[in-house]
Amino acid sequence: MITYWFLYLITGIAAGVFAGLFGLGGGVIVVPILTFLFTAQQMPEAHILHMALGTSLASIMFTSLSSMRAHNKRGAVEWPIAFRIAPGIMVGAFSGSWLASQISTRHLKIFFVLFLFYVASRIAWNATPAVKKPYTSGGIIGAGALIGTISSLVGIGGGTMSVPFLLRCNASMHHAIGTSSAIGFPIALAGAVGYAINGANIPGLPAHTLGFIYLPALLLVSLASVTTAPLGARMAHKLPVSRLKKIFAGLLIIVGMKMLAGLF
Repeated sequence: MITYWFLYLITGIAAGVFAGLFGLGGGVIVVPILTFLFTAQQMPEAHILHMALGTSLASIMFTSLSSMRAHNKRGAVEWPIAFRIAPGIMVGAFSGSWLASQISTRHLKIFFVLFLFYVASRIAWNATPAVKKPYTSGGIIGAGALIGTISSLVGIGGGTMSVPFLLRCNASMHHAIGTSSAIGFPIALAGAVGYAINGANIPGLPAHTLGFIYLPALLLVSLASVTTAPLGARMAHKLPVSRLKKIFAGLLIIVGMKMLAGLF
């Protein structure tokens, strides 16, 4: 058990750095690793991915706050946009958690792997919107609902979608990353509540769970990620992020292929 606790801490360290560095919530790192660790711990196979998703979103509540605080100190959070998109984000994230609870682990894993490949392709080719235009309030709420739903389905803070959206709204890269870290909190909050509620009456879950949230992993991943998220934010303003993104994209492809291989 102590070995797994140590691995939860390592997972949180990696999640925090990537959250601050790329404006991600860390879920693209946390979900695959927790899936592997929960499998090794012989948790109920039918609910392993649901628990990884719920635990990831719960941890992102803390990671996003730490990352947001670091970016806000540098004036990189566009609060008017964050407040306007939050209602749609929260409705979408809560709905996504309910939808995930209705999907089998196999199909949910396929969706997650395809999403990983999508994220990796965007990062590797540094995809940016071709057309930039301001959005109406209705458009921002609608975009928020879509971002929230998909983010909840794959257990992430939404940075892979919110950063491109914010760039399309004429935000600079640093402001898009900083605002994305703020958007990650309502996604994580609504999604985590949804996973806790939808997993509340599921029989056979291991001890120390709150619905689909595994509390020991949540505690250790959050503790580590909150500590390292500010480091990632500082790195985002100093390091050649474009080069690091390509390495990160390669890592995501390897992880996705390993998860896909486990389905056959």
